[in-house]
Amino acid sequence: MLGAWVRSIGQRHLDLRLRAGRDFDARIMERPGRWMSATELAALSAQLREVASRTLPAGSLTYGVFSADRTHLAQSVITVVYRRSDRKPVAFNAMAAMGIQLNGRPEEVLHLGLVMVDPEVRSKGLSWVLYGLSCFLLLLRAQMRPLWVSNVTQVPAIVGMVAETFSQVYPGPHEGARRRFAQLLAARQIMAGHRHVFGVGGEAGFDEDRFVITNAYTGGSDALKKTFDAAPKHRNAIYNEFCARELDYARGDDVLQLGRMDLEAAMRYLRHSVPRDAWARVLLTAVSAVLQRLALPVLHWFDSDREWGMLRPWKW
Repeated sequence: MLGAWVRSIGQRHLDLRLRAGRDFDARIMERPGRWMSATELAALSAQLREVASRTLPAGSLTYGVFSADRTHLAQSVITVVYRRSDRKPVAFNAMAAMGIQLNGRPEEVLHLGLVMVDPEVRSKGLSWVLYGLSCFLLLLRAQMRPLWVSNVTQVPAIVGMVAETFSQVYPGPHEGARRRFAQLLAARQIMAGHRHVFGVGGEAGFDEDRFVITNAYTGGSDALKKTFDAAPKHRNAIYNEFCARELDYARGDDVLQLGRMDLEAAMRYLRHSVPRDAWARVLLTAVSAVLQRLALPVLHWFDSDREWGMLRPWKW
């Protein structure tokens, strides 16, 4: 894996591998639709469908990375976990980058997206890889500039995880949860132009006061709809009570959470989510991501075949 880390320094997008535990490896791929070949993309999509087939009925998801549209994978950050013994994919996280405008400037919201885990490997300590590592590495690549993150779910366990991992998260029952004007503007743009990212149809409503999407399961994500009893619960009962109170599970409601990945959230992730025996691996992966960001401008400058904006707007 050291060779893969060294090779990644010269890549424009993240493509990192690391050990995810005693029995698992992980690969993190940033916007693979922009740099993978058609054969590689087909193999990656097949791996995602393989995991999904062991989690949900075959063919039940039709949106996002399951739609066989290369453009979706060009805006996605994919983390796949493989069982080391047979190299079979056993879990994945597919996040999507959504473009919006805030304060007259373009911004990106990283949608936390879809997480699926093979039932055979649940409770194997993979959550630190699937739920936070990609966001942590992207924060480093952004020179620690805070990143917007979003989440759409009806699962109390996920509502609580997002609220406790990221900063300035709204909505939720946790301390400090309040709707900020920038979040309202971002939510309006997400609902206006990015419903397809999380499989919500055009007929779904949106309560701007509570950030609740009503009748959400009509845009390809129907198989994810759960009853309250079936939805995994959080260890802190306040999140379970919040979801039971705010969401109509018979109708199929979701909560749209918006927050920030910043330095405070990164430190919280490292302290509370990453296992102690994984710190060295995470540190090495982080160093690789930082070196990639530092080295790329130098490598690109000495590549005479690559355009360089105003400094070199032509190919020699």
